[in-house]
Amino acid sequence: MANVKRQLRQANIGVNEIPERWYNIIPDLPEPLPPPMDPPKGESRLANLPKMLVKECLGQEMSTAQWIDIPDGIQELFQKAGRPRPLFRATNLEKALDTPARMYYKSEFFSPTGSHKVNTALAQCYYAKKEGYRRVTTETGAGQWGTALAYATALTGLKCTVYWVRAVHDWKPDRKSYMELLGAEVYASPSPKTEFGKSLYSKDKKHPGSLGIAITEGLEDAIKNSSDTVYCLGSVLNHVLMHQTIIGLETQKQFALFDDYPDVVISCLGGGSNFGGFAIPFLGDVLMGEKGKPTISGNYKKIKFIAAQSQSAPNLQGEYKYDFADHGEMTPLLKMYTLGHQAKMAPIKGDGLRYHGASPILSLLRYKGYIDTVAYPADEKDVFAKAKLFIQNEGFLPAAESAYSVAAAIDEAIKCKEEGKAKTIAFNISGHGFMDISGYRDVLGS
Repeated sequence: MANVKRQLRQANIGVNEIPERWYNIIPDLPEPLPPPMDPPKGESRLANLPKMLVKECLGQEMSTAQWIDIPDGIQELFQKAGRPRPLFRATNLEKALDTPARMYYKSEFFSPTGSHKVNTALAQCYYAKKEGYRRVTTETGAGQWGTALAYATALTGLKCTVYWVRAVHDWKPDRKSYMELLGAEVYASPSPKTEFGKSLYSKDKKHPGSLGIAITEGLEDAIKNSSDTVYCLGSVLNHVLMHQTIIGLETQKQFALFDDYPDVVISCLGGGSNFGGFAIPFLGDVLMGEKGKPTISGNYKKIKFIAAQSQSAPNLQGEYKYDFADHGEMTPLLKMYTLGHQAKMAPIKGDGLRYHGASPILSLLRYKGYIDTVAYPADEKDVFAKAKLFIQNEGFLPAAESAYSVAAAIDEAIKCKEEGKAKTIAFNISGHGFMDISGYRDVLGS
């Protein structure tokens, strides 16, 4: 039977095996997570949190429970969105690289909107609807999160307003149309719709924007209309990463079908949602195993975790300190690796990675030595060339951000060849690149 398992090229679990609980890594961290704080001057940002976030999500954010039940209504939405999603063995790529490594990729691109972002979008909108909200606001960088939230609001009967980083908004008209088809209203950020957006837009109508600026706009809109509107976010905070752990929890079950377990876990990282969702259950195995406790998957060994980033915004190589999560300083201060909340970062095609700060949870684990990072050149030629190699061998087109995950996995496989080591490499492809083709063309020239 073991020989048959090793011959599998794709493994999946049944619909009735979709995880029924999210994993909350907070109680398993090597030390307590530094709490959010108010700045020394000005009004309390912590006091504004109930006006910003869905109450259930805010409760999950602060929870110390190791496991959080996934309601039946969200389970049904997950099934509608195509969960579970397969884990593939990249046999063609292995042969092309002539590597002894075993390479596996999780197919989060198999979702209605083409990315992992629907996992938390559906959860947040489910809770928002139950709490009586009629509209949600948000920011988006690459557009995947805005599309996912528009999809989730369509399924749950909510309205949606998206503030989209202008540098990406202007070269992805089809994705804007997609969001609008789902019923969302979409504004290039900075926009004249909010007071903060107007302060930047009036000075430069072609301002490229940033996630930090778009977050401020989404928050301002939600707080001013808090009677029926709430803000939803796609990354950074604990409840978002926790919702995304369904990715890694599924993957652990699928590795059991392959009779294998990773030595290296890789994904791209902007704010941290897809890296966290994929890696946190494996990080939990490491942390529990170190303490001699039973692990989630039943496995324990030292794993190398690699966050793939751009040199345009290598936030995990920044400074570990308290900083605002948005440009306009509306959020509480978070202890995280940051480049500075008003840092200027050149636009890239993988713009979902262009964010100044990293998730506080992942930042702590980075600080304690559990997560490594690699930052690729901002011209993206190396990253997209490796993505092209992946496409021509595995047949799937990764999103521009996911190309970084692919590149890091290929680099690790090449190291295995050079060192003669047959490691197991797991990487997450967080989204498809059907709406990123012009970006590939611009970078690669064909």
